[in-house]
Amino acid sequence: MSLHVIVGAGPVGAATARLLADRGEKVRIVTRSGSGPDHPGVEKAAADAGDAGALSRLADGAAALYNCVGAPYPRWQAELPPPAAACLAAARASGAVLATVSNLYGYGPVDGPMTEQTPQRATGVKGRLRARLWREALAAHEAGEVRATEVRGSDYLGAGTQSLWSLLVLPKVLAGARVRVPADLDAPHSWTYAGDVARTLVAVAADERAWGRPWHVPTAPPLSLRELAGRACALAGAQAPRLAVMPRAVLWLGGLRDPLVRELRETQYQYRRPFVMDSSAATAAFGIEPTATEDALREMIG
Repeated sequence: MSLHVIVGAGPVGAATARLLADRGEKVRIVTRSGSGPDHPGVEKAAADAGDAGALSRLADGAAALYNCVGAPYPRWQAELPPPAAACLAAARASGAVLATVSNLYGYGPVDGPMTEQTPQRATGVKGRLRARLWREALAAHEAGEVRATEVRGSDYLGAGTQSLWSLLVLPKVLAGARVRVPADLDAPHSWTYAGDVARTLVAVAADERAWGRPWHVPTAPPLSLRELAGRACALAGAQAPRLAVMPRAVLWLGGLRDPLVRELRETQYQYRRPFVMDSSAATAAFGIEPTATEDALREMIG
């Protein structure tokens, strides 16, 4: 039984903790408030994820350290770098493998499906931040200071996840309301199940073949927003979704008064054109098959 330390108790962090605990591993989950899933095999620890000293003490003797820290869009620049630096320091001090949860933002706008070899050429602030944090971890790995890897998923599906889909679209279409969405409703889009992020995170941390490179989380075939909404309504027994395209100007004006909406301007390319990831490498290497989209939607519908 090895010690696994998880930083962050959002949907992915909590799923990772439960997965490891169910396997009989010793699990310690770290959050500022000491929260986390209620499980007899999960120890909850309260600490500032940006405090390298505290995190190093909590990770002492750990086999793996998982950075599952998230933050609201408007606070990414302030809240994501300190935990990333602290996790690197803790991995150096403890010798634990560092496995970080990330996303596809670092690639920026692309033509065609994204693979792990797609250059990271983000033009937006959030995308450049994600790319920089991975470069720092990779540099430490290549210098022999740590053993690091990263998993990347697209927009999450699953209970408790937060995205354009879960916050803006799903509740309204299930209620029969008309929804205006800042997106091309028919552009193919990859949707990643949060539970599959946890499965991939655990697999790459345990396999030395995975270290020193990123991995895409095994993800079901892409669906447009219109298709995804149609499937959700069918599963819930709700009327067919009523969707309309929100003009760019409306989103821009909404951002003048709402910081979260303002942050969505940067990621518009992900919804106004095809946004598809190729996750075949992780499936081939670790045998992880993606969860069916219908199963992920059922979890969200309840």
